[in-house]
Amino acid sequence: MGNFKKLLVWQKAHELSLDTHHAAARIRGALHLSLRSQIVRAADSIPANIVEGRGTQTDREFAKYIRSAVSSSDELEYHLLSARDRGVLSRALHDSLLERVVEVRKMLYGLLDRLNAT
Repeated sequence: MGNFKKLLVWQKAHELSLDTHHAAARIRGALHLSLRSQIVRAADSIPANIVEGRGTQTDREFAKYIRSAVSSSDELEYHLLSARDRGVLSRALHDSLLERVVEVRKMLYGLLDRLNAT
């Protein structure tokens, strides 16, 4: 289907993933190991699903992966909220990352709408 790197939604999701890794690295302590892992995994899953879906043969197949990316963005939003409420992620960092999660999710829904229209 084409080069995933040309998709603006992938570029934004990739940047979000990298920045989320940096934020998760600030979360210290063995008690929060699972939370750090979940944050990183959910963030990585968003651009990874775009990449995997871009390699499929049909728009319908691609849409399935985009829906998975949307679900991962929902999961990431929850884990960021949890980290904020546990006091291991600052409100400012949470708000900044959340704004970007919402932006990526809107872009994913836009792409999904286009894929479903074909």
